[in-house]
Amino acid sequence: MDFGFTPQDEEFRAQARTWLAERLTGDYAAAAGQGGPGSEHQASTVRRRWERELGRGGWIGLGWDRARGTFGNRHATVVQQVVWAEEYARAGAPARVGHIGENLLAPTLLAHGTDEQCARFLPAVARGEELWCQGYSEPDAGSDLAAVRTSAVRESGPAGSRYRITGQKIWTSLAHEADWCFVLARTEPGSHRRRGLSFLLVPMDQPGRIEVRPIRQMSGTAEFNEVFFDGALAKAGHLVGAEGDGWRVATALLARERGASTLVQQIGFAAELDQVLGLALAEGAADRDPVLREELVRAWAELRTMRRHALRTLGGADSTAVPGAPSVAKLLWGGWHQRLGELAVRVRGAAAALGPRDWTPRRPYELDALQRLFLFTRADTLYGGSDEIQRDLIAQHALGLPREAHT
Repeated sequence: MDFGFTPQDEEFRAQARTWLAERLTGDYAAAAGQGGPGSEHQASTVRRRWERELGRGGWIGLGWDRARGTFGNRHATVVQQVVWAEEYARAGAPARVGHIGENLLAPTLLAHGTDEQCARFLPAVARGEELWCQGYSEPDAGSDLAAVRTSAVRESGPAGSRYRITGQKIWTSLAHEADWCFVLARTEPGSHRRRGLSFLLVPMDQPGRIEVRPIRQMSGTAEFNEVFFDGALAKAGHLVGAEGDGWRVATALLARERGASTLVQQIGFAAELDQVLGLALAEGAADRDPVLREELVRAWAELRTMRRHALRTLGGADSTAVPGAPSVAKLLWGGWHQRLGELAVRVRGAAAALGPRDWTPRRPYELDALQRLFLFTRADTLYGGSDEIQRDLIAQHALGLPREAHT
């Protein structure tokens, strides 16, 4: 798309900048830059309050389809949504805790949900009051989403028709904090692969029926979780799309996760790259090692390329308008971010393996930001769909190659 800023966009920028400057004080200012992948444990209570502050200001759900209702958010063009993301990053605001509800669930409901579902769930997301998690991956399925085995059986009772869900999900980000989970489950017994799947909205507050177990990672944090459903209940009215149509709904959601929303993610990447570059210059690593210097320059150029790709595929209302674009975006940022973590370690040298001097066995030390960056990015080419899965999707949908037969 022809990406430029009009006078109206600049006026919108001034509004965003002013609002952020006025609100980012006290606890919010102290939590600046905290949170995000690998650091979700930081200032979680403050960041949840900040989510509600954003909701009161109308800054959640910019540009949601007004034809489906008004939910307390501001009207904004696609360009203005990018302006907001840029100003948010420039202000050093705390990392968001409502990303999944705002950027994944909401567009999915607007495209595939009923008016009743939009009216029930979107205002709470826009107010920053309800948090969501994503129930896709399973222990035996991994990135192969069509292999999920979690089941949902429809039944009727005094309270009306509902689904009873049994199974296990894994790598569920922020499930320990979420109020709701959108779950891909098999509603047709004996169905295979993409058939017989349905997309359900499930409340997480079901003691005895839903158990959340945090997964401790090698970075020391635990924002990922195992989630066990033991007869968990979901209303029949909280089925998104038709029964058995879950594959179409779920993959449309993934296109948004891997597509234009990465523009916001790339702003955080740029801040991390600046930190690594600053360290390389301060410690003289870039002067001593010409190969390292070349790789740092290459990282900068690749990040600019990723941004141009995201902007190019942002021209339509849906990033799926460009075949294979979401998978290309995932391949680009996953490998780039992982290499950035490796560069962070190389810049620091042997010091990267050291903890703080005041460490004691009774008080385990915290990793610093660049150590967490290196360890967490080991997973970047796996979660959200592994690189192998993305290459298969590109081969099929962009290049038109035949799908490999499953045996």
